[in-house]
Amino acid sequence: MAKINIGVAGATGYGGQELLRLAARHDGVEIKVAMSSATGSNQDIPSLNRLWNGTIEPFSLEKLIQESEVVFLGLPESASAELAPKLLESGKRVFDLSGAFRLRNDEARNHWYPNSPALPDGTTYGLTEWNRHKITDARFVACPGCYPTAAILALKPLLSAGLISENADIYVDAKSGVSGAGKKPTERTHFSEVHANLAAYGIFSHRHSVEIEQELETSVTFVPHLVPLNRGIFETIYTRVLPGTTSTDVTKVFEAAYENAPFVRLTFDRTPEIQHVAHTNFCDIGWKIEGNRIVLVSCIDNLLKGAAGQALQNFNVASGFDERTGLL
Repeated sequence: MAKINIGVAGATGYGGQELLRLAARHDGVEIKVAMSSATGSNQDIPSLNRLWNGTIEPFSLEKLIQESEVVFLGLPESASAELAPKLLESGKRVFDLSGAFRLRNDEARNHWYPNSPALPDGTTYGLTEWNRHKITDARFVACPGCYPTAAILALKPLLSAGLISENADIYVDAKSGVSGAGKKPTERTHFSEVHANLAAYGIFSHRHSVEIEQELETSVTFVPHLVPLNRGIFETIYTRVLPGTTSTDVTKVFEAAYENAPFVRLTFDRTPEIQHVAHTNFCDIGWKIEGNRIVLVSCIDNLLKGAAGQALQNFNVASGFDERTGLL
C-alpha cells in the first residue's frame, strides 16, 4: 500500500506535537506538511529531533490542500470551523481534533461553538469503539473531547445494556491535567495558580457536558476539575444499577462491548490510575458495586486517547490500516 500524504495544521500545540510524534512512527503515512496555526517564521520542535526532521511552517491553506491527501486539524474551534468545509470541498479527508463539529444539534452547536456553521454532510463523531463502522467511510471525522471520551467509554455499555436504573442520577467527577487547557497560557493555568492546588470549574456550564449527554442520550451532572499534573484524565462516576445487578453482570457487559477494542483495558475491581495510561492511547476502566450503587473509574491520557492518539486511531480505521498502527 502506498503511503498516504498527510498534513497537520496546528502542529505547535500539545495535541499537534503528539500527532507528529505518532505519525512519524507510522509506516503508512508521509508527513508532507506541518503548519502552525498562524503566519510567521518556520519553527523546529526539539522533542521530535531524530523522530521527525521536518519544520513547522506558517499556516497556508493553499499549500495544505496542494500537499495533503488527509488533513488533521489541531486548531482552535473557530479556525477549524472556517477551514474544515474548505478542505472538504477540495476533496480532502479531514480529522478535526477541535470541538467545532462534535455537536449534532444546531441550537446546541450555535450556543457552545458560535463560529461553527452547519455540519458538513457525512460528519461522523469519532469515538472509534462505538462508531467504527461509520468511520470506515467517513470523509470528515469530529474527534471527541477528552472528558467525553473517558465518560462515554465507561457509561455507554451499561446504558446500552439497560443496567442503569431508570431515572438514576449520573455524576461524573472529572479531573484533568493542565495540558487539557491547551498551550496558550492563562491566569487559570499559571504555575502559581495550579501548583499544590485543585479547583473545580465550569459547573453546569462546560460544553463537554452537552457532548456527553448527546452520546449517552441521557442527562449527567458533570463537574470538571483542574489538577497539578501535566497530562491525564481521571473520572470517578457514580450512579445506580438495577436491583440484583452483580459485578459479574457488569463484567459480562463490558467484556462484550470491548471484546474487539484494542485500546480499552478493563481493570475490573482494581481501579485504574493516571500513571497507568499516561503516554498511551489506552482507556482503563474499573468499577465496584455495593447494593445497587456502582462507582466507575475511567482514565485516559488527554493528549493521546483524548486527542492525537484517537485521531490517528480513527485515521487507521478509515484508511484500512490495523487500528493499532503507530500507537503501540
